[in-house]
Amino acid sequence: MPRRDFLKTSGVAAAAAAVTWKNPLTAAERARSIGANDRIRVAQLGCGSRGVGTHMKEMKKHLKVANFEYVAVCDTWRMHREQAAATVKAMSGNEVKQFKNYRDLFASGDFDAVLVATPDLHHTTHLEAAAKAGKHIYIEKPLATELDKLLRAYDAAKAAQAKGSIIQVGTQLRSLPGITGAREFMKTGALGKITRIDETRNAEKPYWYQYLERDVKKEDVEWDEFLGDRKKRPFDARQYAAWYGYYDFCQGPVPQWGAHFLDLMHYVMDCGFPESCVCLGGVTYWKDENKFTTPDNVIATWMYPEGFIVTSSNNFGNFAGNTRKFYGDKGTLSVDNWNVPSYSADGGPKRDGKIRGKVEVTPVQRPEHWLNWLQCMRDGKTPHASIDAGYQHAIAVLMAVMSYDTGKKTVYDHAKRTIKTA
Repeated sequence: MPRRDFLKTSGVAAAAAAVTWKNPLTAAERARSIGANDRIRVAQLGCGSRGVGTHMKEMKKHLKVANFEYVAVCDTWRMHREQAAATVKAMSGNEVKQFKNYRDLFASGDFDAVLVATPDLHHTTHLEAAAKAGKHIYIEKPLATELDKLLRAYDAAKAAQAKGSIIQVGTQLRSLPGITGAREFMKTGALGKITRIDETRNAEKPYWYQYLERDVKKEDVEWDEFLGDRKKRPFDARQYAAWYGYYDFCQGPVPQWGAHFLDLMHYVMDCGFPESCVCLGGVTYWKDENKFTTPDNVIATWMYPEGFIVTSSNNFGNFAGNTRKFYGDKGTLSVDNWNVPSYSADGGPKRDGKIRGKVEVTPVQRPEHWLNWLQCMRDGKTPHASIDAGYQHAIAVLMAVMSYDTGKKTVYDHAKRTIKTA
Protein backbone atom coordinates (compact mmCIF):
# COMPACT_ATOMS: atom_id res chain seq x y z
CA MET A 1 0.00 0.00 0.00
CA PRO A 2 1.42 3.46 -0.87
CA ARG A 3 2.48 5.42 2.23
CA ARG A 4 -0.07 8.20 1.55
CA ASP A 5 -2.95 5.72 1.37
CA PHE A 6 -1.65 3.88 4.45
CA LEU A 7 -1.63 7.09 6.49
CA LYS A 8 -5.09 7.97 5.27
CA THR A 9 -6.40 4.51 6.23
CA SER A 10 -4.62 4.69 9.58
CA GLY A 11 -6.23 8.03 10.30
CA VAL A 12 -9.68 6.63 9.65
CA ALA A 13 -8.89 3.63 11.86
CA ALA A 14 -7.65 5.89 14.65
CA ALA A 15 -10.79 8.01 14.47
CA ALA A 16 -12.93 4.87 14.56
CA ALA A 17 -10.99 3.63 17.57
CA ALA A 18 -11.63 6.91 19.38
CA VAL A 19 -15.36 6.63 18.72
CA THR A 20 -15.32 3.00 19.85
CA TRP A 21 -13.72 3.99 23.16
CA LYS A 22 -16.54 6.43 23.85
CA ASN A 23 -19.21 4.07 22.52
CA PRO A 24 -17.79 0.59 23.20
CA LEU A 25 -18.85 -2.25 20.98
CA THR A 26 -20.51 -5.35 22.35
CA ALA A 27 -18.61 -8.61 22.25
CA ALA A 28 -20.79 -9.67 19.32
CA GLU A 29 -19.63 -6.62 17.38
CA ARG A 30 -16.06 -6.86 18.63
CA ALA A 31 -15.91 -10.55 17.67
CA ARG A 32 -16.05 -9.45 14.06
CA SER A 33 -13.60 -6.57 14.49
CA ILE A 34 -10.87 -7.70 16.91
CA GLY A 35 -7.96 -8.24 14.59
CA ALA A 36 -4.28 -8.88 15.07
CA ASN A 37 -3.58 -5.19 15.69
CA ASP A 38 -6.61 -4.28 17.81
CA ARG A 39 -5.98 -3.89 21.53
CA ILE A 40 -8.33 -5.84 23.79
CA ARG A 41 -9.58 -3.86 26.80
CA VAL A 42 -9.85 -6.03 29.93
CA ALA A 43 -11.51 -5.65 33.34
CA GLN A 44 -10.73 -7.68 36.48
CA LEU A 45 -13.79 -8.50 38.60
CA GLY A 46 -12.58 -9.93 41.91
CA CYS A 47 -9.08 -8.81 42.90
CA GLY A 48 -8.05 -11.17 45.68
CA SER A 49 -5.44 -13.90 45.71
CA ARG A 50 -6.97 -15.51 42.62
CA GLY A 51 -7.67 -12.31 40.71
CA VAL A 52 -4.35 -10.56 41.28
CA GLY A 53 -2.16 -13.45 42.39
CA THR A 54 -3.14 -15.75 39.52
CA HIS A 55 -5.15 -14.00 36.78
CA MET A 56 -3.03 -10.88 36.52
CA LYS A 57 0.18 -12.83 37.01
CA GLU A 58 -0.69 -15.20 34.17
CA MET A 59 -2.10 -12.50 31.90
CA LYS A 60 1.07 -10.43 32.31
CA LYS A 61 3.05 -13.18 30.55
CA HIS A 62 1.09 -12.46 27.37
CA LEU A 63 0.90 -8.66 27.60
CA LYS A 64 2.94 -7.96 24.48
CA VAL A 65 2.12 -10.92 22.27
CA ALA A 66 -1.64 -10.77 22.92
CA ASN A 67 -1.97 -6.97 22.67
CA PHE A 68 -4.35 -6.23 25.52
CA GLU A 69 -4.60 -3.78 28.41
CA TYR A 70 -6.33 -3.63 31.77
CA VAL A 71 -8.69 -0.67 31.98
CA ALA A 72 -10.82 -1.44 35.08
CA VAL A 73 -10.77 -3.36 38.37
CA CYS A 74 -13.66 -4.18 40.70
CA ASP A 75 -13.74 -5.57 44.25
CA THR A 76 -15.77 -5.11 47.42
CA TRP A 77 -12.62 -4.45 49.50
CA ARG A 78 -10.73 -1.17 49.04
CA MET A 79 -7.37 -2.84 49.74
CA HIS A 80 -7.91 -5.33 46.92
CA ARG A 81 -8.99 -2.63 44.48
CA GLU A 82 -5.95 -0.53 45.22
CA GLN A 83 -3.63 -3.52 45.06
CA ALA A 84 -5.03 -4.49 41.66
CA ALA A 85 -4.72 -0.93 40.35
CA ALA A 86 -1.11 -0.78 41.57
CA THR A 87 -0.38 -4.13 39.93
CA VAL A 88 -1.68 -2.87 36.58
CA LYS A 89 0.33 0.33 36.96
CA ALA A 90 3.50 -1.67 37.55
CA MET A 91 2.65 -4.07 34.74
CA SER A 92 1.91 -1.62 31.97
CA GLY A 93 1.92 1.93 33.29
CA ASN A 94 -1.86 2.16 32.90
CA GLU A 95 -4.18 3.93 35.31
CA VAL A 96 -7.39 1.93 35.69
CA LYS A 97 -10.90 2.78 36.82
CA GLN A 98 -11.86 1.27 40.17
CA PHE A 99 -15.36 -0.02 40.97
CA LYS A 100 -16.95 -1.24 44.22
CA ASN A 101 -19.67 -3.38 42.63
CA TYR A 102 -20.25 -5.27 39.41
CA ARG A 103 -23.31 -3.24 38.40
CA ASP A 104 -21.32 -0.03 38.12
CA LEU A 105 -18.54 -1.90 36.32
CA PHE A 106 -20.84 -3.21 33.60
CA ALA A 107 -22.74 0.08 33.40
CA SER A 108 -19.46 1.79 32.45
CA GLY A 109 -19.13 -0.48 29.42
CA ASP A 110 -15.60 0.67 28.60
CA PHE A 111 -14.07 -2.77 28.14
CA ASP A 112 -14.32 -5.82 25.91
CA ALA A 113 -13.51 -8.72 28.23
CA VAL A 114 -13.79 -9.50 31.93
CA LEU A 115 -12.03 -11.99 34.20
CA VAL A 116 -14.23 -13.10 37.11
CA ALA A 117 -12.46 -14.26 40.29
CA THR A 118 -15.03 -13.38 42.94
CA PRO A 119 -16.14 -15.62 45.85
CA ASP A 120 -18.00 -18.78 44.82
CA LEU A 121 -21.48 -17.53 45.72
CA HIS A 122 -21.20 -14.72 43.13
CA HIS A 123 -19.98 -16.69 40.10
CA THR A 124 -23.37 -17.25 38.51
CA THR A 125 -24.49 -13.67 39.18
CA HIS A 126 -21.39 -12.21 37.58
CA LEU A 127 -21.38 -14.69 34.70
CA GLU A 128 -24.99 -13.84 33.87
CA ALA A 129 -24.35 -10.09 34.11
CA ALA A 130 -21.24 -10.31 31.93
CA ALA A 131 -23.07 -12.42 29.35
CA LYS A 132 -26.00 -10.01 29.18
CA ALA A 133 -23.52 -7.14 28.79
CA GLY A 134 -22.05 -8.92 25.76
CA LYS A 135 -18.54 -9.33 27.13
CA HIS A 136 -15.89 -11.94 26.51
CA ILE A 137 -15.63 -13.83 29.82
CA TYR A 138 -13.10 -15.77 31.85
CA ILE A 139 -15.07 -17.29 34.74
CA GLU A 140 -13.60 -19.15 37.71
CA LYS A 141 -14.77 -22.48 39.05
CA PRO A 142 -16.89 -23.76 40.66
CA LEU A 143 -19.33 -22.36 38.16
CA ALA A 144 -22.29 -22.38 40.59
CA THR A 145 -23.47 -22.96 44.15
CA GLU A 146 -27.16 -23.46 43.30
CA LEU A 147 -28.80 -25.23 40.35
CA ASP A 148 -31.41 -22.59 39.48
CA LYS A 149 -28.70 -19.93 39.24
CA LEU A 150 -26.53 -22.24 37.17
CA LEU A 151 -29.29 -22.80 34.62
CA ARG A 152 -30.04 -19.09 34.34
CA ALA A 153 -26.37 -18.13 33.97
CA TYR A 154 -25.64 -20.98 31.55
CA ASP A 155 -28.55 -20.00 29.30
CA ALA A 156 -27.40 -16.37 29.30
CA ALA A 157 -23.85 -17.48 28.51
CA LYS A 158 -24.99 -19.68 25.61
CA ALA A 159 -27.00 -16.79 24.19
CA ALA A 160 -23.98 -14.49 24.45
CA GLN A 161 -21.76 -17.15 22.91
CA ALA A 162 -24.09 -17.37 19.93
CA LYS A 163 -23.57 -13.64 19.40
CA GLY A 164 -19.78 -13.85 19.58
CA SER A 165 -18.77 -13.93 23.25
CA ILE A 166 -15.72 -16.08 23.99
CA ILE A 167 -16.20 -17.78 27.37
CA GLN A 168 -13.37 -19.63 29.07
CA VAL A 169 -13.94 -21.47 32.36
CA GLY A 170 -11.04 -21.43 34.81
CA THR A 171 -10.34 -25.16 34.81
CA GLN A 172 -6.88 -24.67 33.36
CA LEU A 173 -5.73 -28.29 33.55
CA ARG A 174 -7.24 -28.79 30.08
CA SER A 175 -4.50 -26.55 28.75
CA LEU A 176 -1.63 -28.60 30.15
CA PRO A 177 0.27 -30.60 27.47
CA GLY A 178 0.45 -33.62 29.79
CA ILE A 179 -3.31 -33.73 30.35
CA THR A 180 -4.05 -33.41 26.64
CA GLY A 181 -1.48 -36.18 26.10
CA ALA A 182 -3.37 -38.32 28.64
CA ARG A 183 -6.59 -37.70 26.72
CA GLU A 184 -4.97 -38.82 23.46
CA PHE A 185 -3.50 -41.88 25.17
CA MET A 186 -6.89 -42.84 26.59
CA LYS A 187 -8.35 -42.79 23.07
CA THR A 188 -6.04 -45.67 22.13
CA GLY A 189 -7.88 -48.03 24.48
CA ALA A 190 -4.56 -49.36 25.79
CA LEU A 191 -5.92 -49.50 29.36
CA GLY A 192 -8.98 -51.49 28.34
CA LYS A 193 -12.19 -51.05 30.28
CA ILE A 194 -11.98 -48.20 32.81
CA THR A 195 -13.83 -49.16 35.99
CA ARG A 196 -12.80 -46.54 38.54
CA ILE A 197 -11.21 -43.09 38.70
CA ASP A 198 -10.03 -41.70 42.04
CA GLU A 199 -8.58 -38.51 43.43
CA THR A 200 -7.45 -38.15 47.03
CA ARG A 201 -6.12 -34.67 47.79
CA ASN A 202 -5.26 -34.13 51.44
CA ALA A 203 -3.53 -31.52 53.61
CA GLU A 204 -2.49 -30.97 57.22
CA LYS A 205 -4.73 -27.94 57.55
CA PRO A 206 -7.64 -26.39 55.60
CA TYR A 207 -6.52 -23.77 53.11
CA TRP A 208 -8.92 -21.16 54.48
CA TYR A 209 -6.83 -20.65 57.63
CA GLN A 210 -4.18 -18.75 55.68
CA TYR A 211 -6.66 -15.96 54.92
CA LEU A 212 -7.28 -15.12 58.58
CA GLU A 213 -4.19 -12.94 58.37
CA ARG A 214 -6.03 -10.40 56.22
CA ASP A 215 -6.52 -7.14 58.13
CA VAL A 216 -10.08 -6.28 57.13
CA LYS A 217 -11.78 -3.14 58.48
CA LYS A 218 -15.50 -2.44 58.22
CA GLU A 219 -15.05 1.00 56.64
CA ASP A 220 -13.08 -0.52 53.76
CA VAL A 221 -15.64 -3.18 52.81
CA GLU A 222 -18.89 -3.17 50.83
CA TRP A 223 -20.34 -5.75 53.23
CA ASP A 224 -23.89 -5.99 51.83
CA GLU A 225 -22.49 -6.33 48.32
CA PHE A 226 -20.32 -9.21 49.51
CA LEU A 227 -23.28 -10.95 51.19
CA GLY A 228 -25.34 -10.78 48.01
CA ASP A 229 -28.47 -12.87 48.49
CA ARG A 230 -27.16 -14.57 51.64
CA LYS A 231 -28.81 -13.93 55.02
CA LYS A 232 -28.08 -10.43 56.25
CA ARG A 233 -25.83 -10.21 59.31
CA PRO A 234 -23.58 -7.68 61.08
CA PHE A 235 -20.15 -7.13 59.58
CA ASP A 236 -17.76 -9.95 60.46
CA ALA A 237 -14.11 -9.39 59.53
CA ARG A 238 -13.30 -13.07 60.00
CA GLN A 239 -16.05 -14.25 57.64
CA TYR A 240 -14.99 -11.72 55.02
CA ALA A 241 -11.28 -12.51 55.26
CA ALA A 242 -11.60 -16.31 55.34
CA TRP A 243 -14.87 -16.75 53.43
CA TYR A 244 -13.62 -20.10 52.07
CA GLY A 245 -14.21 -21.58 55.52
CA TYR A 246 -17.89 -20.67 55.80
CA TYR A 247 -20.47 -22.82 54.05
CA ASP A 248 -22.72 -19.86 53.19
CA PHE A 249 -20.01 -18.60 50.87
CA CYS A 250 -18.04 -21.71 49.88
CA GLN A 251 -19.27 -25.31 49.89
CA GLY A 252 -15.86 -26.81 50.41
CA PRO A 253 -13.09 -28.76 48.71
CA VAL A 254 -15.34 -30.85 46.43
CA PRO A 255 -16.56 -27.74 44.54
CA GLN A 256 -13.22 -25.98 44.99
CA TRP A 257 -10.65 -28.71 44.28
CA GLY A 258 -12.95 -31.43 43.01
CA ALA A 259 -14.13 -29.21 40.17
CA HIS A 260 -10.61 -29.28 38.71
CA PHE A 261 -10.41 -33.06 39.03
CA LEU A 262 -13.89 -33.62 37.58
CA ASP A 263 -13.16 -31.40 34.60
CA LEU A 264 -9.83 -33.15 34.05
CA MET A 265 -11.58 -36.51 34.19
CA HIS A 266 -14.38 -35.41 31.83
CA TYR A 267 -11.75 -34.18 29.37
CA VAL A 268 -9.53 -37.27 29.50
CA MET A 269 -12.45 -39.71 29.36
CA ASP A 270 -14.56 -37.69 26.89
CA CYS A 271 -17.58 -38.90 28.85
CA GLY A 272 -21.10 -37.75 29.61
CA PHE A 273 -22.79 -36.47 32.75
CA PRO A 274 -22.90 -38.52 35.97
CA GLU A 275 -26.07 -40.43 36.73
CA SER A 276 -25.91 -40.43 40.54
CA CYS A 277 -23.85 -39.24 43.49
CA VAL A 278 -23.38 -39.80 47.22
CA CYS A 279 -21.39 -37.37 49.37
CA LEU A 280 -20.56 -37.53 53.08
CA GLY A 281 -18.41 -35.36 55.32
CA GLY A 282 -18.33 -32.59 57.87
CA VAL A 283 -16.19 -30.50 60.17
CA THR A 284 -14.52 -33.42 61.91
CA TYR A 285 -11.19 -32.02 63.13
CA TRP A 286 -10.74 -28.24 62.91
CA LYS A 287 -13.20 -27.11 65.57
CA ASP A 288 -12.03 -23.87 67.19
CA GLU A 289 -12.92 -20.23 67.90
CA ASN A 290 -13.24 -19.51 64.16
CA LYS A 291 -16.39 -21.65 63.97
CA PHE A 292 -15.72 -22.69 60.38
CA THR A 293 -18.58 -24.58 58.72
CA THR A 294 -16.97 -25.72 55.46
CA PRO A 295 -16.24 -29.49 55.68
CA ASP A 296 -12.63 -30.38 56.43
CA ASN A 297 -13.19 -34.08 55.74
CA VAL A 298 -15.35 -35.09 52.77
CA ILE A 299 -15.75 -37.78 50.14
CA ALA A 300 -18.00 -37.79 47.06
CA THR A 301 -18.69 -40.69 44.70
CA TRP A 302 -20.37 -40.50 41.28
CA MET A 303 -21.61 -43.24 38.94
CA TYR A 304 -21.25 -42.53 35.22
CA PRO A 305 -23.34 -44.14 32.45
CA GLU A 306 -20.17 -45.40 30.76
CA GLY A 307 -19.86 -47.85 33.66
CA PHE A 308 -17.15 -46.35 35.85
CA ILE A 309 -17.19 -44.89 39.35
CA VAL A 310 -15.45 -41.60 40.24
CA THR A 311 -14.38 -40.62 43.74
CA SER A 312 -13.11 -37.28 45.07
CA SER A 313 -11.81 -37.31 48.64
CA ASN A 314 -10.29 -34.65 50.90
CA ASN A 315 -8.96 -34.97 54.45
CA PHE A 316 -7.52 -31.87 56.12
CA GLY A 317 -6.40 -33.75 59.21
CA ASN A 318 -3.59 -35.74 57.57
CA PHE A 319 -1.77 -35.00 54.32
CA ALA A 320 -0.81 -38.61 53.48
CA GLY A 321 -2.43 -40.69 50.74
CA ASN A 322 -2.60 -38.20 47.86
CA THR A 323 -3.25 -39.85 44.51
CA ARG A 324 -5.01 -39.41 41.18
CA LYS A 325 -5.54 -42.60 39.17
CA PHE A 326 -7.55 -44.06 36.26
CA TYR A 327 -7.94 -47.84 36.71
CA GLY A 328 -8.49 -50.08 33.69
CA ASP A 329 -8.53 -53.86 33.25
CA LYS A 330 -5.25 -53.65 31.28
CA GLY A 331 -3.42 -51.13 33.44
CA THR A 332 -3.44 -47.81 35.28
CA LEU A 333 -3.01 -44.17 34.28
CA SER A 334 -1.43 -42.04 37.03
CA VAL A 335 -1.98 -38.29 37.05
CA ASP A 336 -0.38 -37.77 40.46
CA ASN A 337 1.81 -35.27 38.61
CA TRP A 338 -0.52 -33.63 36.13
CA ASN A 339 2.41 -32.11 34.27
CA VAL A 340 3.86 -35.57 33.63
CA PRO A 341 1.16 -38.30 33.66
CA SER A 342 2.34 -41.88 33.28
CA TYR A 343 0.86 -45.33 32.73
CA SER A 344 1.72 -48.95 33.47
CA ALA A 345 0.16 -52.40 33.40
CA ASP A 346 -0.10 -52.40 37.19
CA GLY A 347 -3.23 -54.01 38.56
CA GLY A 348 -4.83 -54.92 35.25
CA PRO A 349 -6.42 -58.39 35.34
CA LYS A 350 -6.35 -58.45 31.51
CA ARG A 351 -2.89 -56.94 31.06
CA ASP A 352 -1.51 -58.33 27.81
CA GLY A 353 2.19 -57.45 27.91
CA LYS A 354 1.87 -54.55 25.50
CA ILE A 355 2.70 -52.04 28.27
CA ARG A 356 6.19 -52.55 29.71
CA GLY A 357 7.20 -50.76 32.91
CA LYS A 358 6.24 -47.20 33.73
CA VAL A 359 5.77 -45.03 30.63
CA GLU A 360 5.37 -41.26 30.55
CA VAL A 361 2.50 -39.95 28.46
CA THR A 362 3.57 -38.11 25.31
CA PRO A 363 2.62 -34.44 25.86
CA VAL A 364 0.55 -32.56 23.30
CA GLN A 365 1.52 -28.90 23.11
CA ARG A 366 -1.24 -26.30 23.17
CA PRO A 367 -1.55 -22.63 24.16
CA GLU A 368 -1.61 -21.77 27.86
CA HIS A 369 -5.12 -21.24 29.31
CA TRP A 370 -5.23 -17.43 29.48
CA LEU A 371 -3.44 -17.03 26.15
CA ASN A 372 -5.90 -19.45 24.58
CA TRP A 373 -8.79 -17.23 25.74
CA LEU A 374 -7.17 -14.12 24.29
CA GLN A 375 -6.39 -15.87 21.02
CA CYS A 376 -9.95 -17.13 20.65
CA MET A 377 -11.25 -13.55 20.86
CA ARG A 378 -9.40 -12.91 17.61
CA ASP A 379 -9.99 -16.15 15.71
CA GLY A 380 -13.48 -16.97 17.04
CA LYS A 381 -12.56 -20.55 17.95
CA THR A 382 -13.95 -22.41 20.98
CA PRO A 383 -11.59 -22.12 23.97
CA HIS A 384 -10.17 -25.13 25.79
CA ALA A 385 -12.63 -25.01 28.72
CA SER A 386 -15.91 -24.02 27.11
CA ILE A 387 -19.05 -22.99 28.95
CA ASP A 388 -20.43 -26.47 28.20
CA ALA A 389 -17.45 -28.07 29.96
CA GLY A 390 -18.07 -25.74 32.89
CA TYR A 391 -21.73 -26.71 32.99
CA GLN A 392 -20.79 -30.39 33.05
CA HIS A 393 -18.49 -30.12 36.06
CA ALA A 394 -20.95 -27.77 37.79
CA ILE A 395 -23.71 -30.38 37.56
CA ALA A 396 -21.44 -33.03 39.07
CA VAL A 397 -20.42 -30.66 41.88
CA LEU A 398 -24.02 -29.68 42.66
CA MET A 399 -25.04 -33.34 42.81
CA ALA A 400 -22.42 -33.78 45.53
CA VAL A 401 -23.49 -30.61 47.36
CA MET A 402 -27.13 -31.68 47.40
CA SER A 403 -26.19 -35.14 48.64
CA TYR A 404 -24.02 -33.62 51.39
CA ASP A 405 -26.83 -31.26 52.41
CA THR A 406 -29.56 -33.92 52.50
CA GLY A 407 -27.62 -37.05 53.43
CA LYS A 408 -29.24 -38.79 50.44
CA LYS A 409 -28.19 -40.11 47.05
CA THR A 410 -28.82 -37.69 44.19
CA VAL A 411 -29.69 -38.44 40.56
CA TYR A 412 -29.41 -36.20 37.50
CA ASP A 413 -31.82 -36.03 34.56
CA HIS A 414 -29.97 -34.36 31.70
CA ALA A 415 -33.05 -33.94 29.50
CA LYS A 416 -35.01 -32.20 32.25
CA ARG A 417 -31.94 -30.51 33.78
CA THR A 418 -32.94 -31.57 37.28
CA ILE A 419 -31.09 -32.98 40.30
CA LYS A 420 -33.26 -34.93 42.72
CA THR A 421 -32.72 -37.10 45.79
CA ALA A 422 -33.35 -40.81 45.36
